[in-house]
Amino acid sequence: MHARLSLLVGTDKGITESEILRLALQHGVAESDALGGAIHLRGPMSALRLVSSTGLPPALTRPWEIVDQDGPTVPASAVREGRSVWVPAEPPDAPGPPTRPWPGAGLASVPMSSGDRTIGALTLLMGGEPTGEQWGFLRNVVAWAEEWMRQAPPPASPREGLSGRRLRQALKAVTVGTWDWNIRTGELLLDEAARALYGGDDPANYVPRIESWMQVIHPDDLPWTLAAAERAIRDGTVYEAEYRVRRPDGSYGWTQSRGSVVEYDDGEPVRMVGMGWDSSESRTARDALSRALRHMSDGFLLVDDDWRITFANLEAERTLSAREEELFGRVLWDLPPVRQIPDLEARCRKAAATATSEGFDVRIAAGRRHHLRLVPGPDGLTLYLTDVTEKRRRESEQAAAARAAAERSARIAELTTALAKATTSHDVVEAVAKRVLPPFGASGLAVLTIEGDRTDVVGAVGYPQAFLDALNGQQVTASDPVGEAVNTGAPLFVASVEEYAEHYPHLAGRPQLAGKQAWAFLPLTVSGRTFAVCSVAFDRPRRLTHEEQTLLTAISALVAHALERARLYDAEHTRSQELQRALLPQRLPEVPTCTAAARFLPAGQGMDVGGDWYDVIPLSADRVALVIGDVMGHGLSEAATMGRLRTAVKTLADLELPPDEIMGHLNDIVCGLGEDAYATCLYALYDSTTRICCIARAGHPPPAVVQPDGTVYFPELAPDPPLGAADPPFETVELTLPDESLLVLYTDGLVESPSREIDKGMAELEQLLRTADCRDLGRLCDIVTTGLLAGGRFTANDDTALLVARVHALAADQIASWQLPEDPRAAGQARERVREQLSSWGLDDLTMTTELIVSELIGNVVRHAKGPVDLRLLRSASLTCEVSDGSLTTPRMRRASETDEGGRGLQLVAALSQRWGTRYTAVGKSIWTEQALTGVPDGLPSAGGVVSAGESQRLSAAQAEQTTSSVAVRSISTAM
Repeated sequence: MHARLSLLVGTDKGITESEILRLALQHGVAESDALGGAIHLRGPMSALRLVSSTGLPPALTRPWEIVDQDGPTVPASAVREGRSVWVPAEPPDAPGPPTRPWPGAGLASVPMSSGDRTIGALTLLMGGEPTGEQWGFLRNVVAWAEEWMRQAPPPASPREGLSGRRLRQALKAVTVGTWDWNIRTGELLLDEAARALYGGDDPANYVPRIESWMQVIHPDDLPWTLAAAERAIRDGTVYEAEYRVRRPDGSYGWTQSRGSVVEYDDGEPVRMVGMGWDSSESRTARDALSRALRHMSDGFLLVDDDWRITFANLEAERTLSAREEELFGRVLWDLPPVRQIPDLEARCRKAAATATSEGFDVRIAAGRRHHLRLVPGPDGLTLYLTDVTEKRRRESEQAAAARAAAERSARIAELTTALAKATTSHDVVEAVAKRVLPPFGASGLAVLTIEGDRTDVVGAVGYPQAFLDALNGQQVTASDPVGEAVNTGAPLFVASVEEYAEHYPHLAGRPQLAGKQAWAFLPLTVSGRTFAVCSVAFDRPRRLTHEEQTLLTAISALVAHALERARLYDAEHTRSQELQRALLPQRLPEVPTCTAAARFLPAGQGMDVGGDWYDVIPLSADRVALVIGDVMGHGLSEAATMGRLRTAVKTLADLELPPDEIMGHLNDIVCGLGEDAYATCLYALYDSTTRICCIARAGHPPPAVVQPDGTVYFPELAPDPPLGAADPPFETVELTLPDESLLVLYTDGLVESPSREIDKGMAELEQLLRTADCRDLGRLCDIVTTGLLAGGRFTANDDTALLVARVHALAADQIASWQLPEDPRAAGQARERVREQLSSWGLDDLTMTTELIVSELIGNVVRHAKGPVDLRLLRSASLTCEVSDGSLTTPRMRRASETDEGGRGLQLVAALSQRWGTRYTAVGKSIWTEQALTGVPDGLPSAGGVVSAGESQRLSAAQAEQTTSSVAVRSISTAM
């Protein structure tokens, strides 16, 4: 409040009274949170005139334009009593004269004084009764206004402030008189200005009676003027009329009068107060305006509060097909042309009720469109009708052109986005077909690259396959459209079959084979080199506009860069896939321990090669290692890492290391590749002699086990982290697999995708394995991959590897084992056991060779190792001989000199067997050899070869004669 008072006090003195009152009223309303306000000042006789208002609609302020000072209104009470007045809002059913109900909580009024005389009041429409602080602020505002009004400059007189044109305008100012009519007695009091208007022939001798006023009114205007006064008294509304009165010179002039009832007695009107002024000049101006409106180019209609037409100009008559006399007095929506306008009545009533203008297009005359604007006024509604047919047509054409331009821009933007996302050449062709063909109404697309002087069809849509086969590999010449576009580097447009035959008569039959009738051949050029042509074709003759040709030319530049980039990717992707295929097993080894089948499916279109891999590794003693892994990521580096890990696994497996140690070594390798290198792996070691499968994994999905009875389960394995993030040692799980069980190994690409959780994928895999025919493993692999990946249900965002193995247990009668004493007699006992067992197996041809091998291995144990000593023979695809002891010392082959007494035993073992090796066991080590059951070659084999029994004897004799090594000595002594 203090801030507003300071603002008012800072106002320059010398501003006009109207500005002072406006500022006082605005700050009073704002600080008091009022809905609106008004200021009344004393006028002639006993009336208060409204001089300023804010926030109040005309419907509320009109009855307050002249207020009787002796009446019951709030400003009149404040002026009479000389104090602040608060009057609560009167409920609608309150007794008393009919009044328009005020909104809000009530009215607060503060009197304004000049000296010792009240001169007016500041009245606010409040939302609640003012507080003491608000009353104090209003009084301070009024005091400020009183002081500043005393210092306001007086109105300039014609001599002092006006001259020339401004003087003439001031002399034309309208003089307003006031009147006071006692309705009961008929007394009509006029001030001096009013007597000049209504005094008749002798204003100085005017008789203050209502009859005197009636006598000066033009006879033609008297009836409706009196009717207006009677209606205002009866309804309690504002009286307003314009009529002609007789002047002292006998002529008639127009006057306008306005007033309202200000006093009631037991609900009966007693007194009416009002004002009047000369309106002849304004009437003349209105007549001129009426003539202008009459002949204006737009249609113009006026309707009163009863919606009856009171004015219509010539254009409105033409539009409505009716003359003025036919329109005047008729209800607007009774006119046949107007009845065709939907919801017009509702819109008119809404505009009048809300005092809001509204405009919309309508169709009244056939083939024409008009814009109808509704403008509410104090006495009705004004309707403007503007013919906008041509304007709307131009706007429609402009909008259509703008839409077409926007659509073209949107198409290019969409195509640009799609081409930016396109990875392969197929993606580019698909993007062009989807976003270029429909807008142009085309039906065919072919993209041909030029390889040497031949065409290569990269992709096509809408062409018969026979035509594409004929086009692929065709020689490019300057006499065909493709060659012409390549040689000139400019687009070529052929509008019809006839035009095609005219330009290329030797190719006149090609359009029929292609099934097209118009073409656009667009050269694809990058860095000044045209390497391809994009052909857009149509089913019917089509001559493209200049704009369409320009757009296609612009599109071809986008396609050229996208296709060049895609071709580079295709070449790199092809090399990557070739590398990936080369690093995977070309064929699975045939081992007696299991029967295996595998499938590898690369990721979907646009994806780089991945690092999925698998392997089957034959091991000693009828054991086999089944391995599957996945290097995380896609690209050449991941494929190379996959090759390194596969080689490492094979090397580590050949060293006969247990699964957990192999995983530990693999983890070290992956950690050495960098912080971002990770891989998953599952290693399963199956022993056919015990039917035990030992499994270790690192972040890989568990295998599925299918038992011979069809039961499917996923063994519970420890969830070790992936290689590169794991912390050895790795846990292992041993499973006992029934003979002919299936072990299904897979990578996550088979069971997991962005739209499928891995648990759901494993459940689906279990269902497929349970219901599928598992006899043919290759067929089973196809069923699994088709069921989980085909049909487009899931996007192949990752490579998929699948390895299925059926394990075969070695029969008990194909296994023979003995425990031998820890002394030189063990060699003789071993040879005896070998002869008997090989004889029972029908392998007598291998007896001498096996005896020599066993003698050497047992001799090494007796001399260099410690017990217990075990001998085991396995008969499967080969004959395996194992000698186990409790020592961890690994025998190593070395080259012996001519004078060495030892060092030739392992050379003899290597010469007599296909392969040999050592593996550690839980209690020591086992040295094993393998011999082929059939196909023994002639002559002395090299290390790793196979010898016959006779050759073994000759070799033994030669060795005995040539050296005195402990090997020969032990062999002879034990033979004796």
